[in-house]
Amino acid sequence: MKSSARRLFGTDGVRGVAGEEVTASLALSLGRVAALRCGVERPRVLVIRDTRESGEMLESAIAAGVAEVGGEVLLGGVLPTPAAPLIVRRYGLDLAVVISASHNPYRDNGIKFFAADGFKLTDADELEIERLLDEPTLPALLGPGLPDAGSGSGSGREIGRIRAMRGTAEDYLRELELRFRDLSLDGIDVLLDCANGATYKVAPEIFRRLGARVSVIADKPDGRNINDGCGSTHIGVLCAAVRDGGHDLGFAFDGDGDRLLAVDRTGRVVDGDELLALSAVHLRRHGRLTGDGVAVTVMTNFGFHRAMADAGIEVATTDVGDRYVLEALRDRGWALGGEQSGHIIDLGFAPSGDGTAAALLALEALAGDDLSQRTAMDKLPQQLINIRVRDRAGLDGASRVQDAIALEAANLLGRGRVLVRSSGTEPLVRVMVEAPSLAETTDTCGRLAALIEAELA
Repeated sequence: MKSSARRLFGTDGVRGVAGEEVTASLALSLGRVAALRCGVERPRVLVIRDTRESGEMLESAIAAGVAEVGGEVLLGGVLPTPAAPLIVRRYGLDLAVVISASHNPYRDNGIKFFAADGFKLTDADELEIERLLDEPTLPALLGPGLPDAGSGSGSGREIGRIRAMRGTAEDYLRELELRFRDLSLDGIDVLLDCANGATYKVAPEIFRRLGARVSVIADKPDGRNINDGCGSTHIGVLCAAVRDGGHDLGFAFDGDGDRLLAVDRTGRVVDGDELLALSAVHLRRHGRLTGDGVAVTVMTNFGFHRAMADAGIEVATTDVGDRYVLEALRDRGWALGGEQSGHIIDLGFAPSGDGTAAALLALEALAGDDLSQRTAMDKLPQQLINIRVRDRAGLDGASRVQDAIALEAANLLGRGRVLVRSSGTEPLVRVMVEAPSLAETTDTCGRLAALIEAELA
């Protein structure tokens, strides 16, 4: 696959249909190149995965690629994505590879990398890997400062080894226990939806260790049922189960465990914006919010911004994607950020979104209170409409549309907001409006959508 044809890496690694786009041969090549780019003679590389049936195939291929160029492969088994940076740092490893397609259906899979410092590879790193994948021979992959790997025909360095890394789940649980050592969940009845994914063992275990009464659904993965009618992308299942089962609250994770949504005892969904607001205000009140700031994306509800202003917390806004939230945090020296979808990053714990840690942070913030009675923000009604257009690039040159957007935004200034943007991958224009009332939200969004359809569809 040539990077000149299309970019291989997206906002969260390589992703596509397993066996068609994300193939064993691609995984083998990625393993070789990523290991070589570590710049050490025998890189030590952790490989973990979620519960998809294609995970073992891709795990084997990546491991073979790393070993072919002399790397030592440590197979960590099924673990949530955020375990990777924690384990890399704990053992001083050179690289971690996570095999997962997050919230996608089981047929998809993906490959993403974490560097020795625990952070995901940068855009520049990923583009360099794509360039090297196009080189016809292994020696051509080597750049300045990289060790000589020979031609792959028997000369050069010796091949590496592949072995199971025992106790990785316990390593991850130990980190969670250390971070939340002062949190007691005694008497709290919680229902967890593990999406038949990577959290199915570790999430219930840490809640039990901290004293909660734990019930679990979607904790029996079979390789094909990950995210299938369960987890954070199908939150209605948990809503009904919490309400009908009389639980205090519930948490739903996605397939790789790096995000979550919550449900209160009444069955109401509490999204990432609300959980982040709760956590930010809690940490600020206790003098633990680094830099007194929080990073969010353009999709974050206007009510969040008003709540943070009231709490004296600065807000940085980024493009959609947890990697951009992470970049903003690093640039500003802050620690807390997240997305409405439930990616919540606490750099005081790990350089990645972590659904389990975010759930525990929310419970820490609640301090035994009822989630249905506690809120740190008043969420404005929000409506999103996608309009299929001839050319998404045409939005910038559509003067009538731009004038209408400016007029509607001015009308909502200080009360709500308008966000109109082109899709990065499809011929769509997305119109999102937030206003104090549902009627005003719907009317404003409808007017803009109708005009865009008339001008650009």
